[in-house]
Amino acid sequence: MAEPFTLYKLIILYMLDRVDFPLTNSQISSFLLDRGYTNYFTLQQAFSELEEANLVKPQTIRNTTQFQLTKSGREALGYFCDRIPNAIQEEADQYLQEHKIELRNEVSVTADYYRTTAKEYAVHCVIKEKESDLIDLTLTVPDKKQAEAMCKSWKNKCEMVYQFLMTQLS
Repeated sequence: MAEPFTLYKLIILYMLDRVDFPLTNSQISSFLLDRGYTNYFTLQQAFSELEEANLVKPQTIRNTTQFQLTKSGREALGYFCDRIPNAIQEEADQYLQEHKIELRNEVSVTADYYRTTAKEYAVHCVIKEKESDLIDLTLTVPDKKQAEAMCKSWKNKCEMVYQFLMTQLS
């Protein structure tokens, strides 16, 4: 078995390897912290070291960081996966299976905004399925308040928007 800090990093890599979509810092943290494996600060240090070593690739969208396993991360896991006790692997697999739909939905529907050079706001809305974008839509709005409101409502209304577009454009 690996030393505890190395084990936390291996569990993160293992979880990312077991899904075909990115996981957020909070999704992985929830698994490790709820089971009392470690504390928040140690876990954040593990994420940081994995990122520095280019074993995970982070992407931040509206204050949420999503992680994907890199090729180097997959190779490292291949070498050291046997250091993760089978019980922990089974627990992680069960967690991912039980929560797969909600975990996927949380990272597959995103919305963010940014200020344009014309001093307006561009709202970027995406629906992903595996590696493909079902919708990648950018709308320009006049102010920050409207941009924030659109980002907030995207998760709840994205299916309706998708269906509308498919109907109208077919």
